Amino acid sequence: MTLARKHEQGAIKIRDIAAESNLPEKFLELILLELKNARIVDSVRGARGGYRLRRDPEEIPLSDIIRLVDGPLAPMGDAEQLRGLIAEDADHRALYEVFLAVRDAAAKILEHTTVADLISGKARKAAAGAKKSKNT
Repeated sequence: MTLARKHEQGAIKIRDIAAESNLPEKFLELILLELKNARIVDSVRGARGGYRLRRDPEEIPLSDIIRLVDGPLAPMGDAEQLRGLIAEDADHRALYEVFLAVRDAAAKILEHTTVADLISGKARKAAAGAKKSKNT
């Protein structure tokens, strides 16, 4: 979020990101390394160095970051695994179908929410809209 808010400023030092995000620098280093390996952020060396987003925040879906940091969006396994379990395990099919529906709903929201939406407040509106459609 800090890198998205300061996207136009160029590279941001890790200590500044850590301070603004209230995170330990060592923990943040691990996250930034994962993001760098996934080509979501770049690191810049030197006195004016730090980290920056490789793409505009509007081009980075939240689903990319969640999958990178937390793995599949489903409560257990990924969508293909769940489809396989639905086909193979008749005794638990209904449970796996619910897990797949949860995964699909979460994926839809996360894939259509960008990092820019998070910093602009549009993400709250999208989540509220998803709630309203479910309740109607």
